[in-house]
Amino acid sequence: MTRAELLQSLVRQPVYDLVVVGGGATGLGVALDAALRGFSVALLESQDFAGGTSSRSTKLLHGGVRYLAQGNVALVREALAERATVLRIAPHLAQPLPFVMPSYGWWQTPFYGMGLKLYDLMAGRAGLGRTAFLSRAETLAALPGANPEGLHGGVRYWDGQFDDARLALALARSAEAAGARVLNYMQVTGIRRVSDAPGALTELDLRDTLNGVAHRLQARCVVNATGVWVDDLRARARREGQDPVPERMVSPSQGVHVVVDREFMPGDHALLVPKTRDGRVLFAVPWLGKLILGTTDTPRQDLPREPEAFAEELDFILGEAGRVLSRAVRTEDIRSIWVGLRPLVAPPSTAEGGTKVLSREHTIVVDGNGLVTVTGGKWTTYRAMAEDVLDRCFSSGLLPRRDGGLSEDHRLIGAPASADGAVPLHLAPGMHIYGSEAPQVRQCQGADRPIGLGLTEGMVRHAVRSEHAHTVEDVLARRWRALFLDARLAAEMAPDVAAILSDEGVPEPALGHFLQLCHHYLPHRAAN
Repeated sequence: MTRAELLQSLVRQPVYDLVVVGGGATGLGVALDAALRGFSVALLESQDFAGGTSSRSTKLLHGGVRYLAQGNVALVREALAERATVLRIAPHLAQPLPFVMPSYGWWQTPFYGMGLKLYDLMAGRAGLGRTAFLSRAETLAALPGANPEGLHGGVRYWDGQFDDARLALALARSAEAAGARVLNYMQVTGIRRVSDAPGALTELDLRDTLNGVAHRLQARCVVNATGVWVDDLRARARREGQDPVPERMVSPSQGVHVVVDREFMPGDHALLVPKTRDGRVLFAVPWLGKLILGTTDTPRQDLPREPEAFAEELDFILGEAGRVLSRAVRTEDIRSIWVGLRPLVAPPSTAEGGTKVLSREHTIVVDGNGLVTVTGGKWTTYRAMAEDVLDRCFSSGLLPRRDGGLSEDHRLIGAPASADGAVPLHLAPGMHIYGSEAPQVRQCQGADRPIGLGLTEGMVRHAVRSEHAHTVEDVLARRWRALFLDARLAAEMAPDVAAILSDEGVPEPALGHFLQLCHHYLPHRAAN
């Protein structure tokens, strides 16, 4: 359907069983699960799907090796099981990836190796490969480009990697195929309970941010899944004089990622430093033909849509990378920088002490006005989080209980019949990223006309017609990851993309905005 047809379909329904506010990993997971259970569902996202934190992860589907060190066995078990599920239902977008921990101290190989052997045991049948102790020569073969000086050996273990923005899009389209109404660029401007009676409806005021037109919906249950912005929606939903001022749930932390060319580490293994000089973790992950270096964990109080890297964060990443890579990474080597805000759960007792003491597990709160808020968690466990949210909706009497578990085996849009022959995600992007939809994309006009970084004119047309793309940013940041791979090249590609969008009937491709955004993803914009 066109967007106009989607809007007509959205407002035609008098009352929805469930309205989900927020089109990131959590909200999309809830929408798909609820639609599969037969509920009438609308999902509303004020920007683009995965436009915030959910497109700015480290691109890892992991069982939580760090959480194992903290003794959080239950979280590790859940994450390992969910990792296996995501790899199964979207093999074109999520795949196993070998990691190597290089050992620069004689004790590191046995110390970390035993912990990773335990990781294998906990994974059981969901394991992706056996942990192995590597000699110095084997470590250098797995990590070409690693610093050989002082290297004793290493440990190889397995986790997963994925394309976060395209997985979010697959969830959105799968929810749509299951009967949900899913719209991006639809902002919730007002929210209120119609009455205090049991089973009372909630009314939502909406504004289409593409054309400014207002709409209104009613729902039996509303889920607030807006990530780091959940506290804002809770405050707006508060009934003056009836509800207490909601205590803040989120204490945001930002994670910075730096992208460089694969020549710094051209192998097919990721590198993990479990403990840097200041106690943090460093990853070097091959992804879509580039190398991701990161990340940081820096508290911040503001919630910008496009957060900037602090100068000390870049210094940390480049400095630590320079210790484990044989070639130092300079500022001029950086192709792109992206920053994500993590919605860390902030219970009252953690008002001080930094982000390490805050919970990365998800939390669900039901306010007196019936608003269900979920925040925290991580991409790997999005599906389990969705089940927990719906269970809370049932136990709170907001929705009638219906059997679940359907999302565990529901293959997402584009998923091929099996993972056999899948092109590894560490290679440059191409037609394979569409999975079973590749033949459909090839039929689009201009499928043989390249634009750059593997993107073709036909892919852009497909993004408009089938993937809810409305701006140049939608295409070059999330439908195709050019902005995250090479911001300068993305800027060069942008005029061609804008022209195709216009030819497809998009009234305002927002080319100027995207060109400014490209500068934002370059290192000279680092904040002091």
